[in-house]
Amino acid sequence: MKKRQLAKRAKVLARSKSGNTVQIVVETPRGCRNKYKYDQDTKRIKLSKVMPEGMIFPYDFGFIPGSCAEDGDPLDVLVLTDEPTFPGCEIDCRVLGVIKAYQKEEGEQNRNDRLIAVAEQSLLYGDITDLSDLDPKLLKQIEAFFVNYQKVRDVEVKILARKGAEQAMDIVTKARSRRAA
Repeated sequence: MKKRQLAKRAKVLARSKSGNTVQIVVETPRGCRNKYKYDQDTKRIKLSKVMPEGMIFPYDFGFIPGSCAEDGDPLDVLVLTDEPTFPGCEIDCRVLGVIKAYQKEEGEQNRNDRLIAVAEQSLLYGDITDLSDLDPKLLKQIEAFFVNYQKVRDVEVKILARKGAEQAMDIVTKARSRRAA
């Protein structure tokens, strides 16, 4: 068993060194009903909305600085963490994959993909290198969270697909070049 754990850890380290590591800034911590958003103009984190009673963020939620997603905002990232952090906290993360989605609001439809990552410092999730390593039930719950917390605001979210780390990093590369342009 120890041999298997060492092999898995070596795989994780190799994956981290291969470029799947990004730095994210937390906007909303795990367990919070308040949705915070970084304001590019004021360079501060401000309260964006309050979710309904009983709905909380399942993990820390933030963005990749210097990126520009298809919706014009920085790339969204849900970070698997052992404990909640705080708004503004920077975390080195290993990208596991992406949940591709469309979002329809006030008749306008946009892509609004959400990356899934794990904090490099995590003890609970440290051996995970790809979405396929996660329990499918957990992924369904994460997708349901993204659909349901928007539904209350009359925003329709349609999940298109789940893709692994390689496809997610392609999205990161494009979002970084879009921002640079």
